[in-house]
Amino acid sequence: MVAAGLLAFSFVTFALGAPLLREPLHVHDARSAAPQGFQASNAPHPDTVLNLRIALKQKDPIGLIDKLYDVSTPGSSNYRKFLSKAEVEQYTSPKDESLAAVTTWLDSHGIKAKPGATNQWLNIEVPVATANAMLDAEFSVFEHQKTGISAIRTLSYSVPASVKPHLDFIYPTTSFPVTAKRAISSVHFGSGAHDNSTAHGRRASVDASCNDAITPACLQALYNIPTTPATESSNTLAVTSIESSSASKADLQSFLGKFRTDMPSGTAFSVQSIDGGQNVEFQASIEGSLDIQYTVGMATNVPTTFFTVGSDNGDDLTGFLDLVNTLIAQDTPPTVFTTSFGFPEALVSPDIATYIKFTRLHSYLHRADCGVDDGEGGDCTTFRPTFPSGCPFVTVVGATQGTSPETAAQLSSGGFSNIFPAPQYQSDAISSYLSTLGSTNAGLFNTSGRAYPDVSASGINYQVTINGTVTPVSGTSASTPVFASVVALLNDRFIAAGKPAMGFLNPFLYSTGKSALNDITEGNNPGCGTNGFPAATGWDPVTGLGTPDFNKLLALSQ
Repeated sequence: MVAAGLLAFSFVTFALGAPLLREPLHVHDARSAAPQGFQASNAPHPDTVLNLRIALKQKDPIGLIDKLYDVSTPGSSNYRKFLSKAEVEQYTSPKDESLAAVTTWLDSHGIKAKPGATNQWLNIEVPVATANAMLDAEFSVFEHQKTGISAIRTLSYSVPASVKPHLDFIYPTTSFPVTAKRAISSVHFGSGAHDNSTAHGRRASVDASCNDAITPACLQALYNIPTTPATESSNTLAVTSIESSSASKADLQSFLGKFRTDMPSGTAFSVQSIDGGQNVEFQASIEGSLDIQYTVGMATNVPTTFFTVGSDNGDDLTGFLDLVNTLIAQDTPPTVFTTSFGFPEALVSPDIATYIKFTRLHSYLHRADCGVDDGEGGDCTTFRPTFPSGCPFVTVVGATQGTSPETAAQLSSGGFSNIFPAPQYQSDAISSYLSTLGSTNAGLFNTSGRAYPDVSASGINYQVTINGTVTPVSGTSASTPVFASVVALLNDRFIAAGKPAMGFLNPFLYSTGKSALNDITEGNNPGCGTNGFPAATGWDPVTGLGTPDFNKLLALSQ
């Protein structure tokens, strides 16, 4: 993180050496009120210790983004010539004077910082009384009236003028707990539900049963996904879990034994823990089971790791931040990263939303559920986007249903970010869609925001083995691991041929890659008392550019 100048103090001291006069403080961040549902209950004990993280200014964040687009855009001379960790750190590391300025300021208050997960962060432990004094803050205990969640937060904080240019923000001072939202719903269909065989002609290669139950064979037929085992160990797939979600290796074996009899019986996945996370085999969750079975079971033989994030940091945005920092700190991060958890964008502080960088995560795929609502509950008067769906460096996956033609699933999220502006690679697609949309939903969404999803895949009635029983499950957290598996298998082909992995997908998808996707033109995603957005020819905020065709993607991305 970037900074300049050394911190200078002017003070008069008593015999005890305590400063009487310090450099004036200036507001660094403030909110007018606590988020909806939170109320201040009482003052914490002055000796209560706060764990705070200081996000230092990066040397050249704009330069890093420019470089990311340079290596990710077809036609560039640097296309897929990815930066090493050391090269990325040339952009993201703080300047020496920034680190010195912040450290000197902390030292003046008797605070010793510890290194964070990456060199962009400093961690400090400070009593409430000291934090209030050094930040001109008023930390209080805030409680959420509905959930009972409590947290010590402040509505504003300040820093000296000479420190202000050297730090982006201090977390989680004004950032309130944000509960991760799962993107699935268990569905038990009656006879004939989603049976499109009479309404639409099926693809000749897709079995009629796929209208009622999606299996790996259905997806292989729908999207030309090969069953040929991957061969390259350097090509890795990361599946992430928040909220103590677990996946069972025994259930995976049962799933493969029923739906992928061609795969070795010992096929498994590895587990990595973050923030005290545990993968509890006998407490397999719907989410963990779905994600693992439709990555391991689709990306044949691609090394897969299940990252489980525990509750040490409250199962909220902090855990997600730790997950991202853990992955980008690796010398060789996963070539594909998929997650099925997200957050209401309205509850995510813009400073941390824009600070979290996914630029070393290669292909990061994220789900998009809840129609045009964020799943937070209560009445919504405007469309409510989700995070990190609105981040321009994430490939967001919507959901379809049926086989031929596929149509948009109503649960598929779609919308426009209120934090991130539309990226250049997407501007033509958005402009075209808005022209088609006309006055529909006028005033309900940010027409200049980054729009999502980018792509989609089947998301209804997946057959998943949970605690030994096959259960139908629906959601974009079904679609997302499938699209991630397609990318992982493509990467295996490229690496085997001595070529680099695909990396950040979106500039390719919105240019040469869009012709390799099956355009979805029917359906919508209702919410907030409306029919949501309608699917349309070309890109739309329900199914994105469409669903994958492995063979076409392979040919176009060589």
